[in-house]
Amino acid sequence: MSAVVVSDVAFRYGAHQALAGVSFEVSAGQIFGLLGPNGGGKTTLFRLLATLLPPQSGQIAIAGLDVARQPEQVRRQIGVTFQSPSLDNKLTVRENLVHQGHLYGLSGAGLSRRIDELLEALALSDRRRDLAGALSGGLKRRVEIAKSLLNRPAVLLLDEPSTGLDPGARHDLWRYLTGLRTSAKTTILVTTHLMEEAEHADSLGILDRGQLVALGTPDELRQTVGGDCLTIQTPDPDGLAVQIRERFSLEPRRLGDALRVEALAAHELLRDLVAAFPAQITAISLARPTLEDVFILRTGHRFWEG
Repeated sequence: MSAVVVSDVAFRYGAHQALAGVSFEVSAGQIFGLLGPNGGGKTTLFRLLATLLPPQSGQIAIAGLDVARQPEQVRRQIGVTFQSPSLDNKLTVRENLVHQGHLYGLSGAGLSRRIDELLEALALSDRRRDLAGALSGGLKRRVEIAKSLLNRPAVLLLDEPSTGLDPGARHDLWRYLTGLRTSAKTTILVTTHLMEEAEHADSLGILDRGQLVALGTPDELRQTVGGDCLTIQTPDPDGLAVQIRERFSLEPRRLGDALRVEALAAHELLRDLVAAFPAQITAISLARPTLEDVFILRTGHRFWEG
């Protein structure tokens, strides 16, 4: 069963095409990542999913509900954690959760029990009386997530959840999200520009310039690269590319002042390239395919290049 279905969604801001025919599905109980550079379309798609923007073209369904025709019902099925902080720093952790619960229509003993459950699950029980403004970035993020889970959502939407967190806090956050997916069967959709964060997703969509350029598990996407990757530094990338093409029947890709080549026996190719072009190669490196290599293969440019 699909918890989220995005079908041929397009969106424009005036002359700017923010999304162009994006389609994907997220299975129930799955962690799905939307990976892309800033300006790639992640934030626009997130706002559409969260019912903050009305769809212009295409369809979005969450928990079987149409976002355009049933936004109120959709909001009852989702929890949302935005990139920008939403805590009241002058209230305690518990007070923030109480007021959020009231917005969901929760109150009384039921709300108190739910708050206690979430404080325990997110290791925040000893912080319930602390002012939100006194918390570290990682603890604040956990309180934000607790707020979004008060209504037991079928789908949790997280926009850049690791923003501002140190590596330890990021690790703790993902450990909790993985546990939430397993224990509560919650479907989680995360936007991110961090490659290492995208590795945690069960399935991944890569957005660039409003287009979905790749879709699959992280392992499946890396396997599409077609071998290990050689990055070649040379003073004449265009000239060396011609020579490599003629000598080895390979198609090097120009990346800035360097060349990139994918090959199944890349360690042997490295040796042969250095032997064939010792004067043209100033440095060469070998690496296993990464998600950035997938991005380069699908777009023709580096992650942060226009």
